[in-house]
Amino acid sequence: MKVNVLKSQPFNVICIAQSGRLEYEALLFALSFHDANPAFDGRLIVAEPQPGPLWSGETRISGPVRGLLEAAGSEILPFEARVFGQSYPQGNKIEALIAMPEATPFVFFDTDTIFTGPLSAVGFDFDRPSASMRRIGTWPEPPLYGPGFTGIWKSLYDKFGLEGFEDTLDLSQPDEYWRRYMYFNAGWFFGADPGEFGRRFLRYAREIRDDPPDALACQSLEPWLDQVALPLVIHSFGGGRPGPELDGLDGDVSCHYRALPLMYARESDAVVDTVERLAAPNPVKKVLKLHDPAKKLIYQGKGRKLRARIAEEGMPRTEKALRNRIKRAGLWLR
Repeated sequence: MKVNVLKSQPFNVICIAQSGRLEYEALLFALSFHDANPAFDGRLIVAEPQPGPLWSGETRISGPVRGLLEAAGSEILPFEARVFGQSYPQGNKIEALIAMPEATPFVFFDTDTIFTGPLSAVGFDFDRPSASMRRIGTWPEPPLYGPGFTGIWKSLYDKFGLEGFEDTLDLSQPDEYWRRYMYFNAGWFFGADPGEFGRRFLRYAREIRDDPPDALACQSLEPWLDQVALPLVIHSFGGGRPGPELDGLDGDVSCHYRALPLMYARESDAVVDTVERLAAPNPVKKVLKLHDPAKKLIYQGKGRKLRARIAEEGMPRTEKALRNRIKRAGLWLR
């Protein structure tokens, strides 16, 4: 793999973990990150929301998972949810940034990510933030009589006084087609300063939620709020769509698998083999077996059976159809 040395400055990697599914995903995240990046010179930070009025129940990582995360080189950093919490868990990725070390570049990854290559193979330019393009046209859904995509997206740029909306358009795509407009999956994104990035992200997201432009009157923001605000934040810092130097993300370096059943159904052999290899040692197995999806899909072999079945039947054209096929097999486990 060719190493891109566009930026050699140290940076930190961030993900989120809390009690339940995310802590088990974080364990696989940390194990695979350490395995693929033995010479990483930054900090692997696992941000942990603390119990409080915006959460019901325990949010802290369990003791057994915490021990394995720390043994894998993770630094667990607590933070408090002051705006979102239980009402919008995706807001964790916004509020956690504000608790991160200031003035050190960061790369945020969703916790359901596996690493199969070194981040040194990715050419990050932290002065030009970007985010994942592994997305589908989930937002907005323009009403029949308008406004359309242009009217909806432009109203958001206007709300925050952001110039250059036309510069964000992909003119190779047809007018009023969703791919023409800058829209990201928030599964990974990066920037020069997590505190500055997070404060702006929080302001934009909260203002869109609490005082949306009239053009958004028919639009749902659940669960898309983070992905609605993210392009605005990235544009405000002079960023845009990722270039070829970032191809390793959602490629040979990292995989945002989103759910274990989807991983087994559609991701590469390298991803599946990495997960099973790292899950095999007894100390890891003892903990991961507490998570029902891992127990059934990884350790009982049902994931491999699902993978063979999908390969035999052929991959459905849409993710919705794939999910339905997994559900019919009784293996949609989260």
